[in-house]
Amino acid sequence: MQPESKTVVVGMSGGVDSSVAAALLVEQGYRVIGMMLRLWSEAGCEDSNRCCTPDSMAQARRVASLLGIPFYAVDAREPFYEAVVVSFLDGYRQGVTPNPCLVCNKRIRWGMMLEQALDLGADFMATGHYARIFSLEGQPVELHRGKDERKDQSYVLSGLNQHQLARTLLPLGDLRKPEVRELARKWNLPVAEKADSQDLCFLAGNDYRPFLQRHVPEVAQHGEIVDLNGKVVGQHNGLAFYTIGQRKGLGIAAPEPLFVLEKDLVHNRLVVGRRDELGGESLTAGPVNWISGKIPETSFKADVKIRYKAEPKPAMVSPTADGKVRIQFEQPLRDITPGQMAVMYNGDQVIGSGIISLREE
Repeated sequence: MQPESKTVVVGMSGGVDSSVAAALLVEQGYRVIGMMLRLWSEAGCEDSNRCCTPDSMAQARRVASLLGIPFYAVDAREPFYEAVVVSFLDGYRQGVTPNPCLVCNKRIRWGMMLEQALDLGADFMATGHYARIFSLEGQPVELHRGKDERKDQSYVLSGLNQHQLARTLLPLGDLRKPEVRELARKWNLPVAEKADSQDLCFLAGNDYRPFLQRHVPEVAQHGEIVDLNGKVVGQHNGLAFYTIGQRKGLGIAAPEPLFVLEKDLVHNRLVVGRRDELGGESLTAGPVNWISGKIPETSFKADVKIRYKAEPKPAMVSPTADGKVRIQFEQPLRDITPGQMAVMYNGDQVIGSGIISLREE
């Protein structure tokens, strides 16, 4: 592939990662186009949405100008709300803890934005994610962890399919964050020292609880906190406001620390227990996105992450007839949480992923 004959649309956020990704592609000789999505924000919070504030938009335009590339802003507010925000709210209605970034990557960035890129005649879309893609002719495209273990984002890209991965470039995959910042300084990019953002973009830097109370007030229904024997030990403020494994904020006086074990949605009860009662050895997840596009015929060993920041743990993975997997861990895990993604790895390679639907003992 000759870069100078290929066009790449880079998703720009006004941050250092996407800016350096664009600069690297320009340096490599690609014809580069910058694109930024304007995402949904609550009325009055437009200046606080970390992905597309007016300041971030201005920074992205400035970087594009310095790099000598065209820049487009695309209005994605309505599809983002329908795909990401609604699924976020629905997840809490159903008593699970969703990860909206997974939905955004699959439906918006590698859905809407990729299609916009292809409509512009681009050959690829690129982002500043820390992950790697390998492609050999005649073989399925592979997704691997990024070289920087602390910044690796293969977890949130695990829902992408072969069509999406084949059209994707990830220029930062072989770099570590300090190297990225050093490149930004080398090229005098104005975002070189810009801090990383961690919060969900549409929460505008605020806690998710008030957001839920404004948009789905029914989740704030109070109920009983009970132990595993059904004994009432306290009152909760709404199941949506608690997570599996949570210890602080329960408002319970007990001789030893208590943790959230389970959410009983049917009876609106929060089940708590001791540390040694917390955790499970297996889970069910799905439907599964197999990166290769092929469903394994037999059970296999893998390392599995149950949260973005979790350490991968060894497990036996068994595909089921309904398109899901049953994952049996070698050791019990504390924080298996319905709504989060279980991502399966073979070394650095992502095998597949599915939403956790059931925690088993």
